[in-house]
Amino acid sequence: MRKYLVILFAAAFISTAGAQTAIKLGHINSQELIEAMPESDSAQKKIEKLTKDLQSQLETMQVELNNKYQDYLSKRDTYSDLIKQTKENELQELNQRIQTFSQNAEQDLQKQRSGLYKPILDKANKAIADVSKENGFTYIFDLAGGLIIYHAENSTDILPLVKAKLGLK
Repeated sequence: MRKYLVILFAAAFISTAGAQTAIKLGHINSQELIEAMPESDSAQKKIEKLTKDLQSQLETMQVELNNKYQDYLSKRDTYSDLIKQTKENELQELNQRIQTFSQNAEQDLQKQRSGLYKPILDKANKAIADVSKENGFTYIFDLAGGLIIYHAENSTDILPLVKAKLGLK
């Protein structure tokens, strides 16, 4: 629904504004631009290392839980009710810690990803804005966002211009 409203609004605006001035349209695939930036590689490597570290810690915790559970199962018939209850509580607490760690790890990973990619996105957006102003574009549509379902032949792909602005090949 949102796509159609954006397209309808853009079409209405273009038709009324088109009578007054020429509108120059451009498009870019920002994801392709981001991937071409060398900063993305180092950010991605940091994210992958953090992910690996967090997964390793989670696996260690899971192994600990599994070992304690197996130990509990093998000895539970020999335990008194008090020891059995204590062991079950210990297993539940460990399971809860694992779940909490997993949730916190995911939030931390997202926070780190945002922090690492923000300067890259800012640099890309500035380059897109600079190229747009320098070349007189009225609108630039991002093909990576998935909202554009069609672009005309007279819409200029500014990706090569932005890459040149950033010194990328």
